[in-house]
Amino acid sequence: MSSWGQSSFPNKPVHIVIPFPPGGSTDVLGRLLGASMSNNLGQTVIIENTGGAGGTIGATKVARSPADGYTLLFHNMAHASAPALYSKLPYNPISDFEAIGIVTEVPMILVARKNFPTNQLNEILTMAKNNGNPLNFANAGVGATSQLCEALLKSTTSSQWTSVPYKGTGPALNDLLGGQVDFICDQPASTIAHIKAGNLKPIAVATKNRLKILPQVPTFSESGVPGFELTVWHGLYAPKGTPKEVIDRLAGSLREALKDPILIERFQEMSASIATPGQANPEALQSFLKSDVDRWKATLKAAGIQPE
Repeated sequence: MSSWGQSSFPNKPVHIVIPFPPGGSTDVLGRLLGASMSNNLGQTVIIENTGGAGGTIGATKVARSPADGYTLLFHNMAHASAPALYSKLPYNPISDFEAIGIVTEVPMILVARKNFPTNQLNEILTMAKNNGNPLNFANAGVGATSQLCEALLKSTTSSQWTSVPYKGTGPALNDLLGGQVDFICDQPASTIAHIKAGNLKPIAVATKNRLKILPQVPTFSESGVPGFELTVWHGLYAPKGTPKEVIDRLAGSLREALKDPILIERFQEMSASIATPGQANPEALQSFLKSDVDRWKATLKAAGIQPE
């Protein structure tokens, strides 16, 4: 057996880089995954938050790390949209990484500060088209899923508001909770607890059907924006050149982690759909990533969003 065989890997802690600050949805999901993978790998999994530039700083760090399986990247769909947003991306999301597997898919939900005067999307969009009612829309920075959702909603509905970028979901939510901004479009992982506590006002979910955890919240289609659907998928990657034996070991660990009852329960609490064994493998992620890179290039171009 090769020195990289399953019997020798891993023999030290594995690091998972999450390319966003602590407190956001990807961070929450990544930490749950890391804990479950640690159990079946027999080694500590250390989470490293390396935020900035829509996830590209953390992704660059992993792309330039040794290809030995000890430094991984847990990233969301922003990994696929980055080529459409950054003209000088320091890596290629497809060719500079080894895919390990798809992890989960999570819906997006539009929420408002708790004292916003309405929870009706049609009324909000009317306000957004009236210059006498300036609105402030928070996002977690260029390339973040919240920014992508906001940009697509703005383009789809021909609305006007002020985009307020933050360095991560955590700071954006803090200001939303404090009433300094009006809205954010983000994942339930970061918003559901605040919604249930009555500290944020849910407006609409970007799914085909209503969410089981928020059955009272209408979809965008029900609220007058037909076909507006956006879910956030997450994948696990290693640097390009990581030996196949190591990738196979990590993919096996991922599939085992996704069977963990604790992980399943926590993911379900956040409306996160868990990848099937057929999705949690290198071939499925690589194929999906390629198609999504093309999809975002076309989608953002049509929305009039130019790369920086």
